[in-house]
Amino acid sequence: MFTYALSDLAFLRILNVQDAEECFALVDANREHLRPWLPWVDNTLTPADSRAFIEFTSKQVGNNNGFQAGIFYEDKLVGMIGFHSIDWAHKKTTIGYWLAEGYQGRGLMTSACRALIDYAFDVWKLNRIEIRATVQNVRSRAIPERLGFTLEGTVRQVEWVNDRFYDHVVYGLLAEDWKK
Repeated sequence: MFTYALSDLAFLRILNVQDAEECFALVDANREHLRPWLPWVDNTLTPADSRAFIEFTSKQVGNNNGFQAGIFYEDKLVGMIGFHSIDWAHKKTTIGYWLAEGYQGRGLMTSACRALIDYAFDVWKLNRIEIRATVQNVRSRAIPERLGFTLEGTVRQVEWVNDRFYDHVVYGLLAEDWKK
């Protein structure tokens, strides 16, 4: 099972079905914080929905198509980060993430992203990573900007969330640009 220490207090771990209650409770407690940006929040209504998500992500790992990991701080689940999928033919992937409101501003997401970037480039030998964020989601956009991603453009009306379309900004990072 993938576990990666971020600090003395924080680590990443692939979730298992025993985490479903805690995962649901975290989403439920942060519903208003997450809802403006994430279309799946309104469909996460019970712990069974979180369990189904965890089971889906287990299949993702089994299919060698990336993984989703919980972000833990002081042994408490506080967010998620993962690879949406892996395009092995073109050696690229995308990273997605979210963090409970009360745990922002501690560097957790930057550290978690750095860990996944290292993994993608060093272990999987991928060439490209993308992070996309809604234009208005300044906090989410700060992560790739802090990590040296290049702002490559805007994709118009690419995501339907809460009865409206949102534009995404696309950030890209190449293996040759990482750790220079």
